[in-house]
Amino acid sequence: MTPQLALNFLWAFWVLSWLAAALWSAPSAKRPVFGSEILYRVVTLLGAVLLFGVTTRHVPMRLWSLGEGADWALFGICVLGFVFCWWARIHLGTLWSGWVSKKEGHRIIDTGPYRIVRHPIYTGLILAAFATAIFKGTGVALLGAAIIALGFWIKARLEERFLCQELGAEAYSAYRRRVPMLIPFGPKSA
Repeated sequence: MTPQLALNFLWAFWVLSWLAAALWSAPSAKRPVFGSEILYRVVTLLGAVLLFGVTTRHVPMRLWSLGEGADWALFGICVLGFVFCWWARIHLGTLWSGWVSKKEGHRIIDTGPYRIVRHPIYTGLILAAFATAIFKGTGVALLGAAIIALGFWIKARLEERFLCQELGAEAYSAYRRRVPMLIPFGPKSA
């Protein structure tokens, strides 16, 4: 098996397992106003199209080729990103949602991966996207990964505003002062 084929299977496995796990989620009690999620969804989709939809046949040249050993290392980094995502998903349990929402009994989770970053699922996906872009070695793929990161940053900000309103501004602000948003050991905010 080549590193490219392994990477393709890894992404396919993650997407299928993530979709299947969506069935394991409590119903939403409240969601932000209709349309508030469109921006991050469009931005993230654009990034995914650039990362996955533009192949080297459409892009005249790769900027680099790192070799098979480095390709397998990048595959490993992708695996780490997905493991971090799944750790967070399992830790959230039925409070997880693919949409910004409040669940019945929703509370601030600040244990497990949520003590490292406030949005570990997004962090893991951003890590996997950048590892994939470096693996591909094209400017278009790097741009796609950067746009995906922007999409998740936009979603994280929307989610935090919504949860601040729903769970209490002081409680959520205290969490924001203790834990960075997306980058482990990165800046915290109030």
